[in-house]
Amino acid sequence: MSTNISYSKENLKLQKWIVLVAFVLFGLKMAAWLLTSSVAIFTDALESTVNIFSALLGLYSLYVAAKPRDEDHPYGHGKVEFISGAVEGVLIMAAGVFILFEAASNLYTPKVLQKMDTGIILVSATAVINFGVGFFAVDRGKKSNSMALLASGKHLMTDSYSTLGLVVALILIYFTGYNWLDPAVALVISGIIAISGYKIVRKSLAGIMDEVDEGLIEKLVASIQACRRPQWVDLHNFRVIKYGHVLHIDCHLTMPWYFDVLEAHDEITHLEQTLRAEYGEHVELFVHVDPCLPSSCSICGFTDCTRRKADLISTVQWTYDNVSKNAKHRLDE
Repeated sequence: MSTNISYSKENLKLQKWIVLVAFVLFGLKMAAWLLTSSVAIFTDALESTVNIFSALLGLYSLYVAAKPRDEDHPYGHGKVEFISGAVEGVLIMAAGVFILFEAASNLYTPKVLQKMDTGIILVSATAVINFGVGFFAVDRGKKSNSMALLASGKHLMTDSYSTLGLVVALILIYFTGYNWLDPAVALVISGIIAISGYKIVRKSLAGIMDEVDEGLIEKLVASIQACRRPQWVDLHNFRVIKYGHVLHIDCHLTMPWYFDVLEAHDEITHLEQTLRAEYGEHVELFVHVDPCLPSSCSICGFTDCTRRKADLISTVQWTYDNVSKNAKHRLDE
């Protein structure tokens, strides 16, 4: 299983490729604009300048996030990825607004377009490259919980969708001669770009504010439930904070009250190993051990217990709803 260091190195390497691709695609789009005089292509090229700046910002944030913990940052530097994502989202929204005004000014006086066939080929190539690199970045970002890679990847994929719509419009203009479609398509692209930027900002701010990620917690709880041991009576006060690619998990685990420190430590180690086996070494687990109560007997599946006060009636399946509460589980939940 990959370690935190290997994930960081891989993410940093991929982000360097994203920076290189951003510069290459900007050059291709500018060439297409100079050949065709299309305002839609020009707006798409302008959006690529944001790609370049965002890619460089993402590269810097991954470099900072990869730094080891220190006295000033005991949880590491991973939060910088959320800040990077927020700035990138704002830049994307700004680009969308700028493109909106540029397209609107050309709507009533569309320009005569030239060399459309060459322009279509160049722009199509940028869409394919953008999607491929973006898809790979999103996949890597999800595996390593990297907000910087997720933001960069989604940005590139959104750019490819808008570029694809642009290609369709250029083909229509090429065959129909309706030049007014050029600024009209640019207006649509500006809306897509602005919405994409808003989503990135929203997700980044959620990470900065440690907003609950229900989907992630449900996935983690399902993994624990699948390998649950009988002596784990209940799991509650379950919380997750993301620091870049690191998942910091706090929870309370109820065990038989007569377990000694060594036995409790072994159970926590097993839980930690279970999570790391599935989510990698970037899982950081802090467990508070609670002793069971007489009322816990009715939901306790530990059949080897010699101190049982009541028979087992039914165990409680762990879900997002009951593990998030700061209370021991009961049958009436």
